[in-house]
Amino acid sequence: MGSYQKVVVGTDGSDTSFRAVDRAGALAGDSGAELVIVCAYEPASREEVDAAADTLKDEAYQVVGSAPAETTLRDAAARARSAGATKIDTLALEGNPVDVLGHAVSEREADLLVVGNVGLNTLSGRILGSVPQSVARRSGVDVLIVHTT
Repeated sequence: MGSYQKVVVGTDGSDTSFRAVDRAGALAGDSGAELVIVCAYEPASREEVDAAADTLKDEAYQVVGSAPAETTLRDAAARARSAGATKIDTLALEGNPVDVLGHAVSEREADLLVVGNVGLNTLSGRILGSVPQSVARRSGVDVLIVHTT
């Protein structure tokens, strides 16, 4: 099997998800693959926006819509570049992480999906399922689950 051509990695902005981005960036850099960094988000409720407006004043725009995801993606792209990736695209999509990652893999015709292992070995992860477990089951491509904890 040849090297990967298009790699999708998911991040939520956490330190552990950034470790998965680091690994995906290094892998993409080593193989010359395009790296697509994906962040799923749920829009803020009206109450959350109002509370942010009261607290953040002029900075409240940072919690509306995809703004937090866009910030996460900017930080993740910088990390991936530092890890060796040269062809990077970012994608913020509304929805739950499992569906968003599946959509990104399909839409971008990726041949590898990279996720962190958070939740994989927890009690709630075993009972309710976790993002890495769910994407590994549903994905039609290779999945790399990075040990991030």
